Amino acid sequence: MKIDRLLSIVIVLLGRRLVQAKELADMFEVSVRTIYRDIETLGQAGIPVVTYQGGGGGIGLIEGYRLDRNVLTEGELAQIFSALRSLSPITGGHERLMEKINSVVPPSRSRQFRSIASRQVVDFSPWGLPGASEQKLALIKEALEESVTVSFAYVSAEGTATARCVEPYTLVMKGQSWYLYGYCRLREDFRLFKLPRMKDVVKGAEVFTRLELSFGDWPWNDYPGERESLTEIILHFAAGDKHIAEERFDCSELQADGSGGYTVALRYPVDEWLYGFLLSLGPAAEVLEPEHVRQRLGERAAAVACKYHSGNLT
Repeated sequence: MKIDRLLSIVIVLLGRRLVQAKELADMFEVSVRTIYRDIETLGQAGIPVVTYQGGGGGIGLIEGYRLDRNVLTEGELAQIFSALRSLSPITGGHERLMEKINSVVPPSRSRQFRSIASRQVVDFSPWGLPGASEQKLALIKEALEESVTVSFAYVSAEGTATARCVEPYTLVMKGQSWYLYGYCRLREDFRLFKLPRMKDVVKGAEVFTRLELSFGDWPWNDYPGERESLTEIILHFAAGDKHIAEERFDCSELQADGSGGYTVALRYPVDEWLYGFLLSLGPAAEVLEPEHVRQRLGERAAAVACKYHSGNLT
């Protein structure tokens, strides 16, 4: 990705006084022309990159900016390293940048750097072998890098499929699921699409002009529906199932019921996801309120049990 290359160039320049454009081009497997465009981009971003002509010339940082490699502290570099390592199993392509970050750290401090970088590990990849989701992510990532549209059939929670053509902006990991945020041409507005509901994803050839969006425009920190549509759900866990409750919910959310069990109050939209989530808790959890959710969940649980009744096995 271009942002990886730009950051890598800065890190290389922090560690060396001058570098030839041809050397950078070979290092990142791009043309010399692309390197000069990258240098221009860095300059527009406020990084004081200068080009010296003639014998012994090259590309470097203005004198005094280097700050003895302390533009980023070891802790900050370790955080960047950890973030790249977390993304690599899914998005890939960060190994070279991780090597550059390692090269900036003095050998005498490398052991401490590795210790700091290993204190937090986030692995977004699923258990088991790579499957269709990873292929879908890779295709969307290509579309993001090339600023081209993607087309797919999107299946709603009710099972209705609609054909979508989307200008992709951001891949989002939210609630252990990947989402694509982009401009939907069908709805003529920005939408958040859950990847498992995207079928037959195809990368288009049409290039679009990406709009500049502020961080305040990102929608994934709030539930996309109306707050009034959230319903309070009261769950009960028996004393022997406390470990299951603590695995799914924060301990501070659990309220002792006085007889060894626990209750937890949640606010969720009543939809297909909710019933799937409640069923995933198995017999450990019982819905106490509201009554209509309790009744509907019982009907669904009975339907599941019916499928596995000995008389229905094939």
